[in-house]
Amino acid sequence: MNRKVLVLSTLLLIGALLFTACQPDLSVETETPPVEQTSEPTEEQAGLSGQIQIAGSTTVQPLAEVLAEAFISDNPDVTIEIQGGGSSVGVTSAGEGTVDIGNASRNVKESEFEEFPELIVHTIAFDGIAIVTNPDLDLPSLSIEQVKAIFAGEITNYSELGGLAAEIVVVSREEGSGTRAAFEELVMETGDEEAMISENAILQQSNGQVRTTVSTTPNTIGYLSFGFLDESVNTIAIDGVDPTVANVKSGDYAIFRPLNMLTNGEPNELAQAFLDFILSDLGQEIVSEDYITIN
Repeated sequence: MNRKVLVLSTLLLIGALLFTACQPDLSVETETPPVEQTSEPTEEQAGLSGQIQIAGSTTVQPLAEVLAEAFISDNPDVTIEIQGGGSSVGVTSAGEGTVDIGNASRNVKESEFEEFPELIVHTIAFDGIAIVTNPDLDLPSLSIEQVKAIFAGEITNYSELGGLAAEIVVVSREEGSGTRAAFEELVMETGDEEAMISENAILQQSNGQVRTTVSTTPNTIGYLSFGFLDESVNTIAIDGVDPTVANVKSGDYAIFRPLNMLTNGEPNELAQAFLDFILSDLGQEIVSEDYITIN
């Protein structure tokens, strides 16, 4: 009987020791992994937001619309409103601060800088101006002087240019148009004497309207931005040089002008972001589809 008690006591002692050894040491502090803190997204991470208002040149307008669409695809909280009106409207609207960006498809005049001294010019592309005719006309290459005489009303029949005997119908842009201002500077003001565009010219409000008029009206001749050229009109070589982007870049084709965006002083943050995008590699790749890059 005493032996059984001893054995039982021994077993109980061993069990108690094993139980104690298996218990965790609650006096030892364990390290808790740090919880990663989350912070509010930065403005850059969250994306841009707000509205940009743009107005002016009808030549720059379609390019600005394509660029805006690409910019908004990465910044869906941004709204960009783009209106036409002509380059003079773009200069005035930017200078008066009624828009964030004004479009002008010509150089800003000294008188405009005097009126709006805070204007800053951002050149986003270059654009050639082509002499175009109705598709039924077949003219040889013209010189700058011949083009000048045609639009001044001094040459009035295609037979004087080596074409068929038919009266010339001149189509031009309206006053205030950047395309017209550039054409006047690059063609009508060349040589010894300046010339005015004929009062008999058919005036249109946009490059698109000029193209439609020339393509559908017999015996017409006009001038168009490179960005509006298509198979509906014939293009005329100038001094033997075809109106192409490559020939502008090489310096062989002389009738071209800058496409500008204007701001009244330094642009605001959102407008600056849009301008930065336009001048980026992606923006200039879009420009190169119809116009001439600034590089």
